[in-house]
Amino acid sequence: MSGHAKTKAQELESMVAQSESGARKPAGSVGIFLGILAFAWSIFQLYVASGVPFWLTEHLGVNWVFNNQEVRQVHLAFAIALCSLAYPLFKGSPQHRIPWYDWILTVVGVCCCLYLLVFKDTISDRAGLPTTSDLVISALGLISLGIAVFRSLGLPLLLVATVFMTYVFFGDQPWLPEVIQWKGASFGKAMWHFWMQTEGVFGVALGVSATMIFLFVLFGALLERAGAGNYFIQLALSLLGHLRGGPAKAAVVASGLSGLYSGSSIANVVTTGTFTIPLMVKTGFSREKAGAVEVASSTNGQLTPPVMGAAAFLIAEFTGIAYTDVIRHAVVPALASYIALFYIVHLEAMKMGLEGMPRPSARFTLIQKLMGFLGGFVAIGVLGAIVYFVLGSVAEMMPSMTTWTGALIFLLGYLALIRVAAKRPDLEMKDPEHFEVLPRADEVAPTGLYYVLPIVVLLWSILIERLSPALSAFWASLAMLFVVLTQDFLKALFRGEHAHLGHFRDGVVAMYEGMISGARNMVPIGVATGVAGVVIGTVSLTGAHQVVGEFVEMLAGGNVMAMLLLVAVMSLILGMGLPTTANYIVVSSLMAPVIVSVGAQTGLVVPLIAVHMFVFYFGILADDTPPVGVAAFAAAAISGGDPIKTGIQGFTYDIRTALLPFLFIFNHELLLIDVTFAQAIFVFIIAVIAMLLFAAATQGFFITRSRWYESAALLLVAFTLFRPGFWLDQVEEPFVHRPGTEVVKEAGRLPEGGLLRMVVSGPDFDRPDRMASLTLVAPMGAPGDGAQRLMEAGLMVGDNPDAPQGTIALEEPMAGTPYFTKMQMFDFYGDRPVVVERVELDAERMHKEVFYIPGLALLALIIFLQLSRRKATLAAA
Repeated sequence: MSGHAKTKAQELESMVAQSESGARKPAGSVGIFLGILAFAWSIFQLYVASGVPFWLTEHLGVNWVFNNQEVRQVHLAFAIALCSLAYPLFKGSPQHRIPWYDWILTVVGVCCCLYLLVFKDTISDRAGLPTTSDLVISALGLISLGIAVFRSLGLPLLLVATVFMTYVFFGDQPWLPEVIQWKGASFGKAMWHFWMQTEGVFGVALGVSATMIFLFVLFGALLERAGAGNYFIQLALSLLGHLRGGPAKAAVVASGLSGLYSGSSIANVVTTGTFTIPLMVKTGFSREKAGAVEVASSTNGQLTPPVMGAAAFLIAEFTGIAYTDVIRHAVVPALASYIALFYIVHLEAMKMGLEGMPRPSARFTLIQKLMGFLGGFVAIGVLGAIVYFVLGSVAEMMPSMTTWTGALIFLLGYLALIRVAAKRPDLEMKDPEHFEVLPRADEVAPTGLYYVLPIVVLLWSILIERLSPALSAFWASLAMLFVVLTQDFLKALFRGEHAHLGHFRDGVVAMYEGMISGARNMVPIGVATGVAGVVIGTVSLTGAHQVVGEFVEMLAGGNVMAMLLLVAVMSLILGMGLPTTANYIVVSSLMAPVIVSVGAQTGLVVPLIAVHMFVFYFGILADDTPPVGVAAFAAAAISGGDPIKTGIQGFTYDIRTALLPFLFIFNHELLLIDVTFAQAIFVFIIAVIAMLLFAAATQGFFITRSRWYESAALLLVAFTLFRPGFWLDQVEEPFVHRPGTEVVKEAGRLPEGGLLRMVVSGPDFDRPDRMASLTLVAPMGAPGDGAQRLMEAGLMVGDNPDAPQGTIALEEPMAGTPYFTKMQMFDFYGDRPVVVERVELDAERMHKEVFYIPGLALLALIIFLQLSRRKATLAAA
């Protein structure tokens, strides 16, 4: 590698360190201590995820089991300690030594966290009655956490948390508009709420970080340390580099594969972009477009299941939906978005008349043809299908298969693949400046196939064994640790070299460094989820989401589309300064209930998963949104282009990703909700075609350069394929309306599991002079009397002479029932009753897919026009 390349690599490494793992790397005994501290954090997280604590308790009689709350406290203590020691407080702070004040801040932060662990019994005895020491510890703990957030994530998230906390203390002040005032909280109540219990810092978000996210980040760090990143890059390049704009296509695929285990867009940019961006520039892409392709690829890597930038676990926790279902809901939008990005790169190469890189031989293998056509994105799906169907059938045939049997199968497969890899030299990270000829796919692929095995373990645990995400990541991390420890030793053994202890020592060093890297990469996430608990705690304490909801509803005027646009803009603005995880937590806490309630008031019943995915997608897009998009700055540092132009270009590539959230809010089939397997395949194919057409329209190029009306027609076709139900609703009413008095009869007629849709109206609790309206969808249980089925669903009808004609009164749902929270908007004790206004039954209509026919006919016309024009152009040339 040239001196200039080395300098640039060091600069990029420093950039990643500043935002991901801490730029400070002290030498000597202090550096060793810092490494041991990070290593100890990884060991602790593996320990609490395993069955070892229970085994020790059972066989040694000592209680070394940590409950969830205790794990959160130790988790945050490690995060604050590493943050205080590894992240300089100011830009001018020393990077090669730790100043005295950082040691003091470390001790204070750790003591404030462990205070809850050491004095847990006495704290529980005085619940809600804090002592002076409780208040001091809570205040110092929040200050320590705020300083840690400032160090690792900068000022924006700290300002957001400060605004929320200020609202807690001063929300009752007369100088605030009356609409957003609340009764306020005392210092003692607020401190107890935020620090001493599970409603604030040590709440759900930090719990997800401590039990799930850490292990997935550790798994990714070990996979990267083992050499998987370099393997994926060179494999993608060997398969796709010969195509038009080949390095750009390879960047898209490599970033997608890295997204399997990486939750960071900037790390993804640097890992894959260091190699692919110079090659893109070399083959004809401008510096800004080369950087933008990598930025769009890397930010979209956070859409890729199973990690999804760590948000998958938070979504599962906040929505109450199983983690495996979250993955299922996310897979079609993620694949469609990535395939469309691959197609955008192809269109860019077509517009510029680019060619691919030279192949090492004229021989064009079948696998290269397949990968060139499919773009490599189905590889993940194929792997998942193999695990689910092939290995799943093995599990059915061997129901008594134990963990040890699975470990033996893994070991045999690993030994076979490591022997295949040993027959070829190890892959080296090549200098892209001197990269002239593509590597051969049949030479690259065998060198790292064993990297897939830990991913198979992860998918097996999640899809087949149905283990928890934490336990699945634990077993995958153990498999990855075994690979890191043994790969060099076993390769030397199979190559006939003298496999001495030096090879094994290299594995131990790699394992140690991977464990340290995983822990340091977790620091920003750990403190971000901790401070996000302040936001969640404020919402639960003050009901701030209702205030924000009313404000947004007022701005949107009750229009769902306008409200969605406001939420999208809010996510983008917050995301410019917040990491994706924190952005998702903040916006979903405030806006998810608003979208659901406003949608229900207008008759649109939106599944909760669709709302949370909507917020999550726009949080991701903020990573390349100027002027702050950190991923764009990282890509520009590699390409030498302008970071603002790179970010703008990357955002134009990501417009297709911004379209998806609006679509699956209205078309739930894109999230594979209530579809069969055959329907899922059909939905995926249609979604991909529609996304490709949308990409072609926005790029102004399809078969040839498009005229404006052709681009408009392509947008119309794409919209029709994505949401044919819109056109059907214009032709036929979706529902047959029945009077509310028939709700009991209709409830009795529905089959088991059927959904009863009804419109409920009544006096608004906050504004009694106004009537509120809400659309409810209630699932019916076992067949029986209609009133009984409604009661079992949580709804009770009653006789009330004041109910308007054609309606039936509803009684207030009991606390704890599904509709208690949803119907708090109504005043059940006002002068006018809350009633079922009407029942809405699904109308018998034509299939919405009928509208695909005119859409595809219009597409055929566009293809004919563009083919004719292209032939004429070629003939003239």
